[in-house]
Amino acid sequence: MIQNIEKFQKLLQKEKKLLEKELETVGHINPENPKDWEATPPVKDADLAEKEEVAERIEAYEDNSAILKQLEIKYNEVKGALARIKDGTFGYCIVCKKEIENDRLTANPAAKTCKSHM
Repeated sequence: MIQNIEKFQKLLQKEKKLLEKELETVGHINPENPKDWEATPPVKDADLAEKEEVAERIEAYEDNSAILKQLEIKYNEVKGALARIKDGTFGYCIVCKKEIENDRLTANPAAKTCKSHM
């Protein structure tokens, strides 16, 4: 039986809030799909004078998109772990159904596989 589920739940909830704050710096929730995040352009100014400014803003938007993608992956992993706590499957490998090693969960509370299947 998994020890300290409450500890892992608190860690995951804290990480979820932090990820939400980080996601908000580079994007917003898609109004058509609340489970999806979209990158936000750094500035919404259609009246740009210089081609260099346009290029810089496009590059910044692409950077936001890349950052957002990585944050969203981690965010969904954390949400998945919280859902597994709720349904009683937290701490068990999704492949072999054996208990995930405590040191692996301590290093990554959102882990969904044991060391053998990572």
